[in-house]
Amino acid sequence: MDDVVHQEKILILDFGSQYTQLIARRVREIGVYCEIFPCNAPTSKIREFNPKGIILSGSPFSVHQRTAPKIPKGVLDAGLPILGICYGMQIITKTLGGTVELSKTREYGHAMLKIDDKSDLFRGLADSEQVWMSHGDRIVKIPNGFTSIAHTDNSPVAAMKNGKGVFTLQFHPEVVHTPNGKTILQNFVKDICGCACNWSMRSFLVYEVERIKEIVGKDKVLLGISGGVDSTVAAAIIHKAIGDQLTCLFIDNGLLRKDEAKKVLKTFKEELHIKVKFKDASDVFLKPLSKVTDPEKKRKIIGRQFINVFREEAKKIGKNVNFLAQGTLYPDVIESVSFRGPSAVIKSHHNVGGLPKVMRMKLLEPFRELFKDEVRTLGLEMKISETLIHRQPFPGPGLAIRIIGAVTKERLEILRNADEIVVDEIKKAGLYREIWQSFAVLLPVKSVGVMGDERTYDNAIAVRAVNSKDAMTADWVRLPGDLLAKISNRIINEVNGVNRVVYDISSKPPGTIEWE
Repeated sequence: MDDVVHQEKILILDFGSQYTQLIARRVREIGVYCEIFPCNAPTSKIREFNPKGIILSGSPFSVHQRTAPKIPKGVLDAGLPILGICYGMQIITKTLGGTVELSKTREYGHAMLKIDDKSDLFRGLADSEQVWMSHGDRIVKIPNGFTSIAHTDNSPVAAMKNGKGVFTLQFHPEVVHTPNGKTILQNFVKDICGCACNWSMRSFLVYEVERIKEIVGKDKVLLGISGGVDSTVAAAIIHKAIGDQLTCLFIDNGLLRKDEAKKVLKTFKEELHIKVKFKDASDVFLKPLSKVTDPEKKRKIIGRQFINVFREEAKKIGKNVNFLAQGTLYPDVIESVSFRGPSAVIKSHHNVGGLPKVMRMKLLEPFRELFKDEVRTLGLEMKISETLIHRQPFPGPGLAIRIIGAVTKERLEILRNADEIVVDEIKKAGLYREIWQSFAVLLPVKSVGVMGDERTYDNAIAVRAVNSKDAMTADWVRLPGDLLAKISNRIINEVNGVNRVVYDISSKPPGTIEWE
């Protein structure tokens, strides 16, 4: 199989920056495949990857710290073009004999870059460009063989290069706050590294379909679908590759949105033309949840029940089902090998990690090297409807973590009806595609109200709407007052058991997007 899309690659060495994934996304937007390795990756692994260029990321460390990460042995001597960003610049400077010192004034935020050399890295830019700084160290003596190619009022050396293809930047070209940062990265990737830019979702589609055919052969594949973007596009590409060798299994756990099961089954049958086995397991999930209020226990019960039901249903499908497909994305892979190490466990992951081991099947992960936005682009490339592709995320544990307290059929019915109104009004206002997530939460609170001439003592609903790029951080959406009024009036008038609506104005951090 001719793997054209991966022939030219850029390697990003992660020193722990919060922006590392953003660098990778920008490089891929330019049309070049790239991967992120931790900065302590073995030299043999770097050599085996065979990149056309290497980018060193920023870092929360200072080069003066005893535990500051170092550049892997041999990288600077590999004869490859290198771009050091922020910490990447400072560690290159220190490694090659220059001097880095703590700056008296930490440079954070917007700065004006004065460009002194526009022959290569800064080709096509103006003499002065707005950039985004975030550093507490600065270069005071550059290494032998380097020349300064840009400066700011606070950084006499804001960019430098040598004659061996090593370039460094004190600022972050990957963030939107550096408006022409993509041009800088494009100059490095295309002109300096010589990449032809063959990476696109169109080329990936052709490549991945052939790869799936090759791997699966005559075996069968089982894929659990949720109706979300990842599993839907995964089903579409696997079906394109092997047709009816794919079986999709949709389990209704009783925690779905209103009419969700009907909508998913209709989409797969009428739009995607993919066969789906359906299992209504509502009672299996709801019974053990009815007396549980702890959110972590809820997640574990749901995960355990899902494995049990999935395994039982898989047995009924037949022989030669040797592959279990999952919609694993590249950020999940990066997180498992991140230089920073595993994050503190805030909550159990919504994916059921124990399933492959229990099933004793080989994993098929078509999106293991894709970002979420690339999966969406791939879905559009495959002519899947925009309505489906641009659906807002929905948590794996479903409405169970949007009901604070015990999960019962009655409380689920209240939340489903309220949630449908929230989404309906946001769509009518033309804001659905602009918002990362918008939904209702049922609170374990009752309050006094007046409806007609009667006193009520009913439930409270919280409305949540946030914007985010990757769900790592999020800010609450400033919904118009008139829209909030419509949502509140409709919920109180149309949903039995609710007499109060509140709006959540907390961001992440300190809160999370979901309430549990």
